[in-house]
Amino acid sequence: MATPEATLVRAQAGPAEDRRALVDAARAVFAREGWIHTTLEAVAAQAGLDTEDVGHYFKDKEQLLLSVLLDSAASLSAALTVIAESHLAEITDLEKDLVALGRDWLTPLATFPEHFAIVRHLQAEAARLPAGLLEMWQTAGPRQAQRELARRFQRVADQGLLDIADADCAAGRFIQLVAGGAVARSFYGAVPLAEYETEQLISTGVEDFIRLYRPYAGR
Repeated sequence: MATPEATLVRAQAGPAEDRRALVDAARAVFAREGWIHTTLEAVAAQAGLDTEDVGHYFKDKEQLLLSVLLDSAASLSAALTVIAESHLAEITDLEKDLVALGRDWLTPLATFPEHFAIVRHLQAEAARLPAGLLEMWQTAGPRQAQRELARRFQRVADQGLLDIADADCAAGRFIQLVAGGAVARSFYGAVPLAEYETEQLISTGVEDFIRLYRPYAGR
C-alpha cells in the first residue's frame, strides 16, 4: 500500500506524472532485480503507488520493461548523437578527434548506470525474455545511435578525410573497434577500468579504424 505522503503527492500529480514515476521506478527495480525477479508490486512500491495503479498504464510486466528500455534508449541515443556531433562537426586533427570521440562515447556507461545494469541482466536472461523485445530495443537504441554516427562519418568522408563506401558499416566498425573493448572488459560499466587501459583500447581502436578507412591516396 502507498504511504499517506505518497498518496498526497499522487493527489497533486496527474496521469502523466504517475506514468513517469512508474517508468522511473521500474528502471530502478529492473536494474536491481532483472526481468525474472522484478514484480509489479515492487515497482509500485518503488513509485509510492498501489499495485493496481500499475495496470492503469501498463497491461503487464513486458510492456513495462519495453517502456523502460525505449525511454532509456531514446535518452542514451540523444546523448550519443550530441557527442558525435561535437567531435565530428569540424575536424582539426582526424586521429585526435576520433580518440576524443571514443573517450566521450564511453561516458554513458557512468551517466546511465541503471540502463547498463538492465542491459547486463538482459544478456543473462535473453533466452527467457518476451519475443521481439530485444529487437525493438536494439532498433530504438544502439542502432539509432549508430545511424546518427553514420551520418556524421558520411560528412567526414565527403570532405575526403575517410574513404567510406557504407557509412553505417563504418559507424559499426568504429563502435566495435574503439568502444567495444572497454565496454566488454568493464562488463558494461560494472567493473571500472584503469585510465591507461581505457586509453590504450581507444587509441589502438582508432589506429585500426583509420587504417581501414584511410583514403587511398594517403595509404
